[in-house]
Amino acid sequence: MVGPDFKRPPVEVATDWMDAGSGTIDSGRAQYRDWWSSLDDPVLSKLIDLAYERNLSLLSAGVRVLEARAQLGVAIGEIYPQQQQLSATASYNRIPVSVPYAPIDNTFWQLTLGAQVGWELDLWGKVRRGIESASSAFLASVAAYDDVLVTLTGDVASTYVRIRTIDVQLDIARENILRQQKALAIARARFAGGVVTRRDVYQAENVLGATEATIPQLTIERRKATNALSVLLGMPPAPLDDLLAGTSGIPVAPASLAVGIPADLLRRRPDVRKAELQAAAQSAQIGLAKGALFPSFSLIGSIGRLSSDVGQSSLGSGSVGYSAGPAIQWNILNYGQITNNVRVQDAKLQGLLVDYRNVVLKAQQEVENGITEFSQSRVEAALLQTSVVAATGAFQIALLQYKEGTADFNVVLSAEENLYKAQNSLAVAQGNIPLGLIKAYRALGGGWELRNGRDFVPLATREEMAARTDWGAPELLRPQAPGLPGPEDVGPLFRPPEW
Repeated sequence: MVGPDFKRPPVEVATDWMDAGSGTIDSGRAQYRDWWSSLDDPVLSKLIDLAYERNLSLLSAGVRVLEARAQLGVAIGEIYPQQQQLSATASYNRIPVSVPYAPIDNTFWQLTLGAQVGWELDLWGKVRRGIESASSAFLASVAAYDDVLVTLTGDVASTYVRIRTIDVQLDIARENILRQQKALAIARARFAGGVVTRRDVYQAENVLGATEATIPQLTIERRKATNALSVLLGMPPAPLDDLLAGTSGIPVAPASLAVGIPADLLRRRPDVRKAELQAAAQSAQIGLAKGALFPSFSLIGSIGRLSSDVGQSSLGSGSVGYSAGPAIQWNILNYGQITNNVRVQDAKLQGLLVDYRNVVLKAQQEVENGITEFSQSRVEAALLQTSVVAATGAFQIALLQYKEGTADFNVVLSAEENLYKAQNSLAVAQGNIPLGLIKAYRALGGGWELRNGRDFVPLATREEMAARTDWGAPELLRPQAPGLPGPEDVGPLFRPPEW
């Protein structure tokens, strides 16, 4: 076949992760089908299952798989006789009377019936390259579906963790409001007794008001998060209290991540596979364009029957004519159009090869970022836990000293602010631990395995499409695809037509 055979371009892949020597990651092989189960949160697992069933972006990606599968069927049909026509005509004719014809009626009927067949032989593999390109494009659409699924599971998990983190922050803010209200009551009592000035009361009210103001701010963030989660679940924005009931608190991440080695990304990340398959599809387009540089050989045949009621003839009788033979066509004076079209296709391929290498680099970056966030958030949370303990003790001592008149109220205010800040920072750090885990597993390409053994679109959608259009063979609405497709999964180039 004309044109190049696709070869995976060389890429730069690190031999190991930068934190491979730490105890937070495990470079052994692991399965990532349901990585979120490592957070041991049944509510999260339920939300991901619901999102898989109802998310509209995933449904749209599934429909594009069906579209690509049908496009492959179009390309397969090109390898068979391209022209297959049956024709029939019936005409009523009148000959002008001024023309000196034989003494016959000047009006008559004429019937024709014929068939034509034209078959351009695929001597140069041009049609087969088209099938190869369409097959790679179909597999790329499957990889794109898997990539949407990976993103979906990660988005649901990270949004859920964010909601739980905000809930903890709200609890912390309310606890500190109660604590600061007690401090304000003490300041008012001491002011009423003439022990201190009104300044202590104003300062206490100032700190309390600032803490109270965080409640609506956090409420806004939580509402945005629940709205985002609703859309991910394929439903209008709603409170989601029923779906979120059952567990509370920030999900606890395991002590380590199972990340494998960087080279695994080439086999495991759907977007890497998609970029490779898109390049493979474009590589076949070069051969398709090059085929136009060579002559095309065709076999053409036609057969027909002509009858009329002119003179002694009748419509029931007639003559049969036929023709058959080879044909050749060669676009020799194309003024560089075909040659430049080949160059266009080659430039597109080169761009996709660069994109593929870039995707591999960014994949490694995203995994490294997730690993770093996971490991360093654990360190941060441990340090902040110590800070919270110290801030709690400092506040208790400051409040006691203020009651006894041995400390200024500024000491109490400073202790209140430090305690709230430390507790809130600890909650954020504790939420960043599972968020880092989620980012790492999403960057590793975990989660696409959910579709194994399932259809790309739900039954209701298939029934809707089948009621509107004849989808023929079941494999068109329920196409079979390998686990995580690659160029090696391109099917045979000679296949029966798909009616």
